[in-house]
Amino acid sequence: MRWWVVVNPSDRILRYGEKRIEEVEVFSVGGTALSVHLKGRVIDNAIITRTWGMGIRTFEKGKIGFSSTSDPGRWKECLEAAIASGKVATPQEWGGLPERRELPSRASTSDPAVSPEPDIVLPLVEGMLQGAEAYPEVRITGGEVDLFKGEVDIENSRGVEYQAPRTRVSLSLETIKGDSTGYEFDTSTFLDVHPSAIGNKAAFLAAHGALGGGIQTGDHEIILSPMASAQLIGQVVIPALSGRNVHAGRSRLAKLRGKQCMDLGISLYDNPFARGLGSTDWDAEGVPARRIDFINNGVLQQFAYDLKTAYRYHEESTASAVRSGFGGSPSIGAHNLILEGERSDIFEERALYVHDIVGAHTANPLSGDFSVELANAYWMEGDEPGEAVRQAMYAGNVFDMLRSIVGMGKESRVVGSLILPPLRIPAQRIIGA
Repeated sequence: MRWWVVVNPSDRILRYGEKRIEEVEVFSVGGTALSVHLKGRVIDNAIITRTWGMGIRTFEKGKIGFSSTSDPGRWKECLEAAIASGKVATPQEWGGLPERRELPSRASTSDPAVSPEPDIVLPLVEGMLQGAEAYPEVRITGGEVDLFKGEVDIENSRGVEYQAPRTRVSLSLETIKGDSTGYEFDTSTFLDVHPSAIGNKAAFLAAHGALGGGIQTGDHEIILSPMASAQLIGQVVIPALSGRNVHAGRSRLAKLRGKQCMDLGISLYDNPFARGLGSTDWDAEGVPARRIDFINNGVLQQFAYDLKTAYRYHEESTASAVRSGFGGSPSIGAHNLILEGERSDIFEERALYVHDIVGAHTANPLSGDFSVELANAYWMEGDEPGEAVRQAMYAGNVFDMLRSIVGMGKESRVVGSLILPPLRIPAQRIIGA
């Protein structure tokens, strides 16, 4: 039996809590992780950690309490703290936790080939280093490989008792040549990562950037990599789809339901059963997951709701509750948010390729306005990288940008909770240094 299952006190918490409070929910995460850190081209340290933690929510007359702990022996104290916090909480309309349902296993959440073992992690490290050798003039400044194997559990006093195994593989490499840096990464549930390609791309970006020049301020046709566009969409579009922000008047999309809000060739949907990092059969509150079509052929169809927001505004939960870990309450988010449209060879004609951006967190989530710094940008025509561009800014509006897309690349990439292709967008304001 897995050790984190042995320590899980959920059954005792529910039995004890049902005598004290109307409803109780226990969310727990446990597992083993192996992290290897590089300093230059050598392994600086390797750390194995065994982690477990749980968050308890209590519900009484519309008042919700919460507490968390990483010590299973202190479950009673944690429960009492949750009950106490609920007593001072503001009451809200509450229709109850979900009841247990028999859920078909549709989401792939783990890979049996992934295990936090040296025999697995070392080839990944060596692969990245070998990939970077194509650019011997580039110096590796750091890197990391992380392997995780564990389980996520949710149980409540209405019979929900769901478990899901979880695995995660993460790789990254940082490089430098002169004052030009490169960075590349990959994260997957599966052992399908390509360490050599990661190392090669990180080294290429540093080497190529060292030869870069300036760019004339003006409107240029650009291609945003999935890494770059994910930061802008994650900062602006995901919050704009939140039912809480919509009803609070903090979403530019609030009055556009049933109307065009993006290019007519674009659809945006959350598919929890796709092959992504957020794949799941149930959301962070135990609501059965399902595909949600937010935007269909450019027209806004739906907003995202968790239970708390759905009850408050007399809507239905879209199973969009997510958690960043056991130590926080659920919030509205996305599982595998997918941007889809007609695919083509968007690199055939000359455009400025933007590999990464800096400063997306400063984008205004209400208006969509942003001003970011380009990182590892270069001209492309066909498959050949052209002159690199250094010290340039990119200013615009995320909503306007998504209405202006003229092409999507053929290959999508998983970046956090998003699955995106490269995007070709005309007439974007680039500001040279």
